[in-house]
Amino acid sequence: MSASTSEIISSTSAIWQSFVDKLPAVGLGLAILLLTVWLAGSVSRLVLRPVTYLSSSPLLRSVAQRAITLFLILFAIYLFLKLAGLTDFAVAIMSGTGVLGLILGFAFRDIAENMIASLLLTIQRPFRIDDVVQINSHVGVVQKVTTRATTLVDFDGNHIQIPNAVIYKGTIKNLTANPKMRGQFVIGIGYDADCQQAQQLALNLISKHPHVLEDPEPLVLVDQLASATLNLKVYFWINVENTSVLKMASVLMRDLVSAFNAHGISMPDDAREIVFPDGVPVSLIGDGKLPPTPHNESDTSSVPTTQPPRPSQPSQEKSVDAAHDDVSSENSNIRRQAEEARAPESGNNILP
Repeated sequence: MSASTSEIISSTSAIWQSFVDKLPAVGLGLAILLLTVWLAGSVSRLVLRPVTYLSSSPLLRSVAQRAITLFLILFAIYLFLKLAGLTDFAVAIMSGTGVLGLILGFAFRDIAENMIASLLLTIQRPFRIDDVVQINSHVGVVQKVTTRATTLVDFDGNHIQIPNAVIYKGTIKNLTANPKMRGQFVIGIGYDADCQQAQQLALNLISKHPHVLEDPEPLVLVDQLASATLNLKVYFWINVENTSVLKMASVLMRDLVSAFNAHGISMPDDAREIVFPDGVPVSLIGDGKLPPTPHNESDTSSVPTTQPPRPSQPSQEKSVDAAHDDVSSENSNIRRQAEEARAPESGNNILP
């Protein structure tokens, strides 16, 4: 037998003997690894049980439980490699895991950003499910919040998905947190009208409406001196959970027009002026569109006199009963549509 063959046999025997010597440690490490993988979930829940009262967020509990589970499994892998005599390899694995996590963090930055934003949203809770919110330029009812995006159902029935990172960094207006909402509109009266009378008339009419809140009280203020009208701005408050601000504004504008007409308060159109730089065309006069110019100041018999239009007086039979006006809020309808509609994104709801 040659020297090289004997060396190979001896080295092989040494490796086998080393493996046999380490076999109990390898078996112990493997048992620890399998036991840790099996019990990691239960141990993580047991560790988090004393602090569950700090947060009722299912997402926060899930993320914390997964983090503890991952830490236990990585520690078990390190012990297994350590007991198997692969200390250098174990250190390399642990270091590589950190480097791999850094690489994946850059590669999936948007996903991680949305995940962190969802965690912060569950902790701070700027809104809840079924709340009516305005996020940036989108207004709707919150249907679903997942780890990636929030789904709104707007008042046209459309589903809008907004990434959680955009929501957290954007402007959030919760329209349900305070059920009181202020509506407003502008109505113009003529300069010949009594402004104080018009303001008092409008204020009395709005205050008597059953769906307008007394506190805060409604206001009727002079807003602008326009070219042909004196514009009054009307402010009123409603409970947005049972009254629609758009329907309420429509009803009040209709009733104010009827009241102003009944009291002889004019509401003229914007003043318009037609300029003829080259004079009035003869064709307009011949077609009867313009009155003919009299030959002298005394001859006015051929000039038709025009009377300013008088405001129409509405009949008493057309008086509107406020109790029959449909000013109901659309919030409940949108919430029902959100419950019946198919969720456009899979995943558990992370908000209660």
